[in-house]
Amino acid sequence: MLALIGLFNIFGTYVAGWLGGRFSKPRLLSGIYLTRAVIITLFLMAPLSPTSTYLFGIAMGLLWLSTVPLTNGIVASVFGVQHLSMLGGIVFLFHQLGSFMGVWLGGFLYDLQGDYDVVWKLAILLGVAAAMLHWWISEAPVQRGARQEVEA
Repeated sequence: MLALIGLFNIFGTYVAGWLGGRFSKPRLLSGIYLTRAVIITLFLMAPLSPTSTYLFGIAMGLLWLSTVPLTNGIVASVFGVQHLSMLGGIVFLFHQLGSFMGVWLGGFLYDLQGDYDVVWKLAILLGVAAAMLHWWISEAPVQRGARQEVEA
């Protein structure tokens, strides 16, 4: 399954970047997060089998890194490209901190509950919450006042 996720990340990222050049990036991100929640729900409802696991890996691979070009596109639209690498780095630093917290919380909840049921449900709820939050993002550039030269 991990190999399928990695393989399909390539296709998902490419298609998301292509779509992001034609459609609203925040709306696409909302769709991705909502689709993730639906895929996880379907996976939990389906009988566990090699086929369901492979299909889950393919679907999550298509969606996993597909947020990267859209997020970078929004950052570039809002703040410009002059400092895109730094701003993108900040965005993904916090993304990694969130990933760490998610993994830590998953382990903590497993220790408390003895299974991952709560973790799966939280993943679904967070996917829906992310979809709702991203829907309202504006791609409009931030308006800045004219730069004033500092006199020495």
